[in-house]
Amino acid sequence: MNFKKNNTETKSLGKRFLLIASLLLFSFSIQAQDKKAKDLLDQVTAKVKSYNNIAIDFKYSLNNAKENINQDSKGNVTMKGNQYVLNFMGVTKIFDGKKTYTIVPEDEEITISTVNEKDDNAITPSKMLTFFNSGYKYSMDILQNVKGRKIQYIKLVPINSKDQRKEVLLGIDVQTKHIYNLIEMGKKGTKTTLTVNSFKTNQPLSKNQFTFAGSKYPNYYINKLD
Repeated sequence: MNFKKNNTETKSLGKRFLLIASLLLFSFSIQAQDKKAKDLLDQVTAKVKSYNNIAIDFKYSLNNAKENINQDSKGNVTMKGNQYVLNFMGVTKIFDGKKTYTIVPEDEEITISTVNEKDDNAITPSKMLTFFNSGYKYSMDILQNVKGRKIQYIKLVPINSKDQRKEVLLGIDVQTKHIYNLIEMGKKGTKTTLTVNSFKTNQPLSKNQFTFAGSKYPNYYINKLD
């Protein structure tokens, strides 16, 4: 009997067993991690839907080292259901549930258009808080301490290969389950970061909060797209 040959085969089988076991454990680890990520995203979605309204002050940064681009802007948005008022880069957008009014003081122009809220491609502020529910593969990323707050990041990779974003990092406050920031990494080196400076909920709102008042803009040019 060739003990040397049998011993070699035994070692080979042992190595293959260890490799298979390692792959299985790695697979289980990834599945568990993905489940953890999904559970956290589900908690964020449930929290957002539980509020009557949400008011956010935010900072938006755009960076591209190759193009020497480094821009910062601030804005705010108030949302209730699918209605919203957004102020960003000198422009105000109002959506009353049927029409969107884009007010540009610099040009003294108002554009009125109809948005199909059922359209998955329609980007609205309210969807920005739950956009991650479809179209992405996700996994847990790093946990950071930001000014005493524990921020858990989830990495989102777009499923659509034509998406110009390489990946998205969503930072979530572990205690409040509110979104802290959103970091998008473009395939061409562009990085955009939206950081929430203030997140208020269930605020007292005017009954006309989401109503467009044309009388406030008597000399503006009205551009109707519908």
